[in-house]
Amino acid sequence: MNSKLLTSLVITILGIALLGLTTSCVNRTKNADDVAKLYPNEVINFMEKWTILLGDGTRSDSLSSFQKDNFFYTAHEDDVDWVVYKTPNSGITSKTSSNTRSELGEKKRWTPEVGGKLTATLKVQHVSTTGDARVPSSFSVVVGQIHSDEGHENEPLKIFYKKYPGHKKGSVFWNYEINTAGSNAGRWDFSTAVWGTDWAVLGSNSNAYPDEPEDGIALGETFRYEVNVYEGIMYLTFSSPGHKTKTFRKSLIQSDFATKENTPKQVLDIYATKQRDGIERDTAYAGEMQFFKQGAYNQANGKSTKSQTYKGDIEKQYEHGSYAEVWFKAASLEAGTSPDLKAFQLK
Repeated sequence: MNSKLLTSLVITILGIALLGLTTSCVNRTKNADDVAKLYPNEVINFMEKWTILLGDGTRSDSLSSFQKDNFFYTAHEDDVDWVVYKTPNSGITSKTSSNTRSELGEKKRWTPEVGGKLTATLKVQHVSTTGDARVPSSFSVVVGQIHSDEGHENEPLKIFYKKYPGHKKGSVFWNYEINTAGSNAGRWDFSTAVWGTDWAVLGSNSNAYPDEPEDGIALGETFRYEVNVYEGIMYLTFSSPGHKTKTFRKSLIQSDFATKENTPKQVLDIYATKQRDGIERDTAYAGEMQFFKQGAYNQANGKSTKSQTYKGDIEKQYEHGSYAEVWFKAASLEAGTSPDLKAFQLK
Protein backbone atom coordinates (compact mmCIF):
# COMPACT_ATOMS: atom_id res chain seq x y z
CA MET A 1 0.00 0.00 0.00
CA ASN A 2 1.19 3.54 -0.79
CA SER A 3 2.89 4.97 2.32
CA LYS A 4 1.06 8.29 2.01
CA LEU A 5 -2.27 6.50 1.71
CA LEU A 6 -1.42 4.32 4.73
CA THR A 7 -0.48 7.37 6.79
CA SER A 8 -3.71 9.12 5.77
CA LEU A 9 -5.75 6.05 6.70
CA VAL A 10 -4.10 5.77 10.14
CA ILE A 11 -4.72 9.46 10.82
CA THR A 12 -8.37 9.07 9.82
CA ILE A 13 -8.87 6.05 12.09
CA LEU A 14 -7.20 7.81 15.00
CA GLY A 15 -9.37 10.86 14.42
CA ILE A 16 -12.56 8.81 14.46
CA ALA A 17 -11.47 7.04 17.65
CA LEU A 18 -10.58 10.34 19.30
CA LEU A 19 -13.92 11.86 18.28
CA GLY A 20 -15.77 8.87 19.72
CA LEU A 21 -13.83 9.10 22.97
CA THR A 22 -14.50 12.84 23.21
CA THR A 23 -18.21 12.35 22.50
CA SER A 24 -18.39 9.61 25.13
CA CYS A 25 -16.74 11.87 27.71
CA VAL A 26 -19.11 14.70 26.86
CA ASN A 27 -22.10 12.39 27.19
CA ARG A 28 -20.90 11.06 30.55
CA THR A 29 -20.32 14.60 31.81
CA LYS A 30 -23.72 15.69 30.55
CA ASN A 31 -25.45 12.75 32.21
CA ALA A 32 -23.71 13.46 35.52
CA ASP A 33 -24.75 17.11 35.28
CA ASP A 34 -28.32 16.07 34.49
CA VAL A 35 -28.44 14.05 37.73
CA ALA A 36 -26.98 16.92 39.72
CA LYS A 37 -29.39 19.44 38.23
CA LEU A 38 -32.65 17.57 38.76
CA TYR A 39 -35.34 19.77 40.23
CA PRO A 40 -37.13 18.38 43.31
CA ASN A 41 -40.32 18.10 41.26
CA GLU A 42 -38.52 15.68 38.92
CA VAL A 43 -37.85 13.37 41.87
CA ILE A 44 -41.21 13.67 43.65
CA ASN A 45 -43.71 14.89 41.10
CA PHE A 46 -46.33 16.62 43.24
CA MET A 47 -44.81 20.03 43.87
CA GLU A 48 -47.61 21.89 42.06
CA LYS A 49 -49.78 21.15 45.10
CA TRP A 50 -47.52 23.07 47.48
CA THR A 51 -45.90 26.35 48.41
CA ILE A 52 -42.56 26.50 50.25
CA LEU A 53 -40.82 28.55 52.93
CA LEU A 54 -37.05 28.15 53.28
CA GLY A 55 -34.76 28.81 56.22
CA ASP A 56 -33.43 32.02 54.68
CA GLY A 57 -36.95 33.42 54.23
CA THR A 58 -37.30 32.53 50.55
CA ARG A 59 -40.90 31.78 49.56
CA SER A 60 -42.33 30.33 46.37
CA ASP A 61 -45.69 29.04 45.21
CA SER A 62 -44.40 27.74 41.87
CA LEU A 63 -42.21 24.70 42.48
CA SER A 64 -42.23 22.79 39.18
CA SER A 65 -38.77 24.18 38.26
CA PHE A 66 -37.68 25.49 41.65
CA GLN A 67 -34.68 24.62 43.83
CA LYS A 68 -32.26 26.49 46.05
CA ASP A 69 -28.80 25.30 47.02
CA ASN A 70 -28.33 24.53 50.72
CA PHE A 71 -32.08 24.61 51.41
CA PHE A 72 -34.19 22.70 48.85
CA TYR A 73 -32.44 20.61 46.22
CA THR A 74 -31.80 17.05 45.05
CA ALA A 75 -29.17 14.44 45.85
CA HIS A 76 -28.25 11.14 44.20
CA GLU A 77 -27.05 8.28 46.40
CA ASP A 78 -26.77 4.55 45.67
CA ASP A 79 -28.79 4.93 42.46
CA VAL A 80 -31.63 6.68 44.31
CA ASP A 81 -32.71 10.30 43.84
CA TRP A 82 -33.73 12.26 46.92
CA VAL A 83 -35.29 15.64 47.67
CA VAL A 84 -33.27 17.43 50.38
CA TYR A 85 -34.73 19.90 52.89
CA LYS A 86 -32.10 21.71 54.96
CA THR A 87 -32.49 24.61 57.40
CA PRO A 88 -30.33 26.30 60.08
CA ASN A 89 -31.11 26.74 63.77
CA SER A 90 -31.47 30.48 63.18
CA GLY A 91 -32.76 32.20 60.08
CA ILE A 92 -35.94 33.90 58.88
CA THR A 93 -39.05 32.23 60.31
CA SER A 94 -42.79 32.44 59.79
CA LYS A 95 -44.70 35.09 61.74
CA THR A 96 -46.05 32.55 64.27
CA SER A 97 -42.87 30.57 65.02
CA SER A 98 -39.37 30.95 66.44
CA ASN A 99 -38.19 27.94 64.42
CA THR A 100 -36.79 27.97 60.90
CA ARG A 101 -38.03 25.59 58.25
CA SER A 102 -37.46 24.44 54.71
CA GLU A 103 -40.94 23.03 54.42
CA LEU A 104 -43.79 22.57 51.99
CA GLY A 105 -47.25 23.94 52.80
CA GLU A 106 -50.28 22.45 51.07
CA LYS A 107 -52.21 24.91 48.88
CA LYS A 108 -55.54 23.16 49.34
CA ARG A 109 -57.56 23.49 52.56
CA TRP A 110 -59.90 20.83 53.95
CA THR A 111 -61.87 20.05 57.10
CA PRO A 112 -61.33 16.86 59.12
CA GLU A 113 -64.72 15.68 57.92
CA VAL A 114 -63.50 15.90 54.29
CA GLY A 115 -59.97 14.68 55.08
CA GLY A 116 -56.87 13.95 53.05
CA LYS A 117 -53.83 11.65 52.94
CA LEU A 118 -50.11 12.43 53.11
CA THR A 119 -47.35 9.83 52.77
CA ALA A 120 -43.55 10.00 52.86
CA THR A 121 -40.51 7.75 52.70
CA LEU A 122 -37.54 9.57 54.20
CA LYS A 123 -34.41 9.59 56.29
CA VAL A 124 -33.16 12.24 58.68
CA GLN A 125 -29.52 13.03 57.99
CA HIS A 126 -28.85 15.59 60.71
CA VAL A 127 -30.38 17.37 63.70
CA SER A 128 -28.86 20.15 65.78
CA THR A 129 -26.00 18.98 67.97
CA THR A 130 -26.60 21.72 70.56
CA GLY A 131 -29.54 22.40 72.84
CA ASP A 132 -30.87 22.02 76.36
CA ALA A 133 -31.61 18.38 77.24
CA ARG A 134 -34.38 19.49 79.62
CA VAL A 135 -36.40 21.07 76.78
CA PRO A 136 -38.61 18.57 74.89
CA SER A 137 -38.03 20.05 71.42
CA SER A 138 -34.21 20.17 71.62
CA PHE A 139 -32.23 18.14 69.07
CA SER A 140 -35.32 17.52 66.94
CA VAL A 141 -36.95 18.20 63.58
CA VAL A 142 -40.58 17.89 62.47
CA VAL A 143 -40.92 16.01 59.17
CA GLY A 144 -44.69 16.19 58.65
CA GLN A 145 -47.63 18.16 60.01
CA ILE A 146 -51.31 18.91 59.93
CA HIS A 147 -51.85 22.62 60.61
CA SER A 148 -55.12 24.42 61.27
CA ASP A 149 -55.80 27.53 59.21
CA GLU A 150 -58.60 28.84 61.41
CA GLY A 151 -59.29 29.61 65.06
CA HIS A 152 -56.10 29.35 67.14
CA GLU A 153 -54.23 27.88 64.14
CA ASN A 154 -52.91 25.05 66.29
CA GLU A 155 -51.42 21.77 65.06
CA PRO A 156 -53.36 18.52 65.43
CA LEU A 157 -50.29 16.61 64.23
CA LYS A 158 -46.51 17.04 64.26
CA ILE A 159 -44.27 14.07 63.40
CA PHE A 160 -40.88 14.39 65.11
CA TYR A 161 -37.45 12.85 64.80
CA LYS A 162 -35.15 13.52 67.79
CA LYS A 163 -31.62 12.32 68.58
CA TYR A 164 -29.46 13.31 71.52
CA PRO A 165 -25.74 14.04 70.89
CA GLY A 166 -23.56 10.96 71.32
CA HIS A 167 -26.46 8.56 70.68
CA LYS A 168 -26.47 6.39 67.56
CA LYS A 169 -30.25 6.03 67.59
CA GLY A 170 -32.96 8.63 67.90
CA SER A 171 -36.71 8.57 68.44
CA VAL A 172 -39.71 9.03 66.17
CA PHE A 173 -42.85 10.29 67.90
CA TRP A 174 -45.96 12.30 67.08
CA ASN A 175 -47.59 15.13 68.97
CA TYR A 176 -51.21 16.25 69.16
CA GLU A 177 -51.79 19.89 70.15
CA ILE A 178 -55.17 20.61 71.71
CA ASN A 179 -57.54 23.05 70.03
CA THR A 180 -57.94 25.07 73.19
CA ALA A 181 -61.33 26.10 74.51
CA GLY A 182 -61.17 29.83 75.29
CA SER A 183 -57.73 31.40 75.59
CA ASN A 184 -54.98 29.69 73.63
CA ALA A 185 -52.44 30.54 76.35
CA GLY A 186 -53.25 27.19 77.96
CA ARG A 187 -52.47 25.07 74.90
CA TRP A 188 -50.26 22.00 75.19
CA ASP A 189 -48.97 19.01 73.22
CA PHE A 190 -49.48 15.35 74.09
CA SER A 191 -46.69 13.14 72.70
CA THR A 192 -46.87 9.49 71.62
CA ALA A 193 -43.80 7.34 70.90
CA VAL A 194 -43.48 5.38 67.65
CA TRP A 195 -39.91 4.05 67.89
CA GLY A 196 -37.81 5.09 70.84
CA THR A 197 -39.39 7.47 73.37
CA ASP A 198 -41.87 10.34 73.35
CA TRP A 199 -40.71 13.91 73.90
CA ALA A 200 -41.27 13.78 77.67
CA VAL A 201 -38.13 11.64 78.23
CA LEU A 202 -35.61 14.35 79.08
CA GLY A 203 -32.20 14.97 80.58
CA SER A 204 -31.67 15.75 84.24
CA ASN A 205 -29.76 18.91 83.37
CA SER A 206 -28.89 20.85 80.20
CA ASN A 207 -26.06 18.48 79.22
CA ALA A 208 -27.18 15.19 80.82
CA TYR A 209 -28.96 12.96 78.32
CA PRO A 210 -31.36 10.08 79.01
CA ASP A 211 -30.51 6.52 77.96
CA GLU A 212 -30.34 5.79 74.24
CA PRO A 213 -33.53 4.06 72.98
CA GLU A 214 -32.97 0.41 72.11
CA ASP A 215 -35.62 0.36 69.38
CA GLY A 216 -34.76 3.78 67.94
CA ILE A 217 -34.04 4.98 64.42
CA ALA A 218 -30.51 6.03 63.44
CA LEU A 219 -29.60 9.02 61.32
CA GLY A 220 -29.68 7.89 57.71
CA GLU A 221 -32.13 5.07 58.45
CA THR A 222 -35.19 5.07 56.18
CA PHE A 223 -38.73 5.06 57.51
CA ARG A 224 -42.19 5.72 56.11
CA TYR A 225 -45.28 7.45 57.46
CA GLU A 226 -48.86 7.64 56.25
CA VAL A 227 -51.31 10.23 57.60
CA ASN A 228 -54.83 9.36 56.51
CA VAL A 229 -57.65 11.63 57.68
CA TYR A 230 -61.00 10.03 56.86
CA GLU A 231 -64.43 11.16 58.07
CA GLY A 232 -62.95 13.12 60.96
CA ILE A 233 -60.54 10.42 62.22
CA MET A 234 -56.77 10.55 61.81
CA TYR A 235 -55.14 7.18 61.05
CA LEU A 236 -51.35 7.03 61.35
CA THR A 237 -49.11 4.26 60.05
CA PHE A 238 -45.34 4.12 60.56
CA SER A 239 -43.05 1.47 59.04
CA SER A 240 -39.32 0.88 58.69
CA PRO A 241 -37.21 -2.16 57.70
CA GLY A 242 -36.21 -4.06 60.82
CA HIS A 243 -38.79 -2.32 63.02
CA LYS A 244 -42.32 -3.21 64.01
CA THR A 245 -44.99 -1.33 62.05
CA LYS A 246 -46.95 0.97 64.35
CA THR A 247 -50.51 2.27 63.86
CA PHE A 248 -52.52 4.88 65.74
CA ARG A 249 -56.01 6.31 65.60
CA LYS A 250 -57.09 9.75 66.86
CA SER A 251 -60.36 11.64 66.43
CA LEU A 252 -60.05 15.21 65.19
CA ILE A 253 -63.73 15.98 65.75
CA GLN A 254 -64.34 14.67 69.27
CA SER A 255 -61.96 15.68 72.06
CA ASP A 256 -60.28 13.30 74.49
CA PHE A 257 -59.14 16.27 76.59
CA ALA A 258 -62.26 18.37 77.25
CA THR A 259 -61.98 18.24 81.06
CA LYS A 260 -59.18 18.84 83.56
CA GLU A 261 -59.55 15.24 84.73
CA ASN A 262 -58.60 14.01 81.25
CA THR A 263 -55.32 15.92 81.12
CA PRO A 264 -52.54 13.30 80.77
CA LYS A 265 -49.89 13.07 83.50
CA GLN A 266 -47.24 13.58 80.84
CA VAL A 267 -48.72 17.00 80.13
CA LEU A 268 -48.96 17.94 83.83
CA ASP A 269 -45.30 17.02 84.30
CA ILE A 270 -43.97 18.80 81.21
CA TYR A 271 -45.97 22.00 81.63
CA ALA A 272 -46.01 22.15 85.44
CA THR A 273 -43.96 25.34 85.60
CA LYS A 274 -45.46 26.97 82.50
CA GLN A 275 -49.09 27.39 83.61
CA ARG A 276 -50.30 25.79 80.39
CA ASP A 277 -53.15 23.65 81.67
CA GLY A 278 -55.96 24.43 79.25
CA ILE A 279 -58.74 22.12 78.12
CA GLU A 280 -59.84 21.37 74.58
CA ARG A 281 -63.19 22.27 73.07
CA ASP A 282 -65.53 19.28 72.89
CA THR A 283 -65.46 19.12 69.09
CA ALA A 284 -61.65 19.45 68.80
CA TYR A 285 -60.88 20.58 65.23
CA ALA A 286 -64.31 19.80 63.73
CA GLY A 287 -65.24 22.15 60.89
CA GLU A 288 -61.89 23.98 60.89
CA MET A 289 -59.87 24.30 57.70
CA GLN A 290 -56.65 22.26 57.79
CA PHE A 291 -53.63 21.70 55.54
CA PHE A 292 -50.63 19.38 55.41
CA LYS A 293 -46.97 20.38 55.73
CA GLN A 294 -43.87 18.32 54.89
CA GLY A 295 -40.10 18.83 54.96
CA ALA A 296 -37.67 19.96 57.66
CA TYR A 297 -39.19 22.12 60.40
CA ASN A 298 -36.19 22.61 62.69
CA GLN A 299 -37.18 22.66 66.38
CA ALA A 300 -33.79 23.92 67.62
CA ASN A 301 -33.48 27.66 68.19
CA GLY A 302 -31.51 30.07 70.30
CA LYS A 303 -34.54 30.92 72.44
CA SER A 304 -36.35 27.97 74.03
CA THR A 305 -33.81 25.21 73.34
CA LYS A 306 -30.71 27.40 73.83
CA SER A 307 -29.20 25.92 70.67
CA GLN A 308 -26.10 27.47 69.13
CA THR A 309 -26.95 29.91 66.32
CA TYR A 310 -23.69 31.79 65.61
CA LYS A 311 -25.63 35.06 65.55
CA GLY A 312 -27.66 33.85 62.60
CA ASP A 313 -24.70 33.20 60.30
CA ILE A 314 -26.05 30.36 58.17
CA GLU A 315 -22.68 29.23 56.78
CA LYS A 316 -21.23 28.92 60.28
CA GLN A 317 -24.31 27.05 61.48
CA TYR A 318 -23.99 24.53 58.65
CA GLU A 319 -20.27 24.20 59.33
CA HIS A 320 -20.71 23.56 63.07
CA GLY A 321 -23.76 21.26 63.09
CA SER A 322 -26.44 23.84 63.92
CA TYR A 323 -29.00 22.70 61.36
CA ALA A 324 -31.55 20.06 60.40
CA GLU A 325 -31.44 18.05 57.17
CA VAL A 326 -34.05 15.59 55.92
CA TRP A 327 -34.06 13.56 52.67
CA PHE A 328 -37.27 12.27 51.02
CA LYS A 329 -37.26 9.70 48.23
CA ALA A 330 -41.03 9.30 47.88
CA ALA A 331 -44.17 11.16 48.95
CA SER A 332 -47.79 11.56 47.91
CA LEU A 333 -50.75 13.84 48.60
CA GLU A 334 -54.28 12.69 47.87
CA ALA A 335 -57.80 12.27 49.22
CA GLY A 336 -58.36 10.34 52.43
CA THR A 337 -59.35 6.69 52.07
CA SER A 338 -61.39 4.24 54.12
CA PRO A 339 -58.92 2.43 56.43
CA ASP A 340 -58.69 -1.19 57.51
CA LEU A 341 -59.96 -0.62 61.07
CA LYS A 342 -58.49 -3.89 62.34
CA ALA A 343 -55.00 -2.49 61.79
CA PHE A 344 -55.39 0.44 64.15
CA GLN A 345 -55.04 0.80 67.88
CA LEU A 346 -57.69 2.88 69.59
CA LYS A 347 -56.33 6.20 70.85
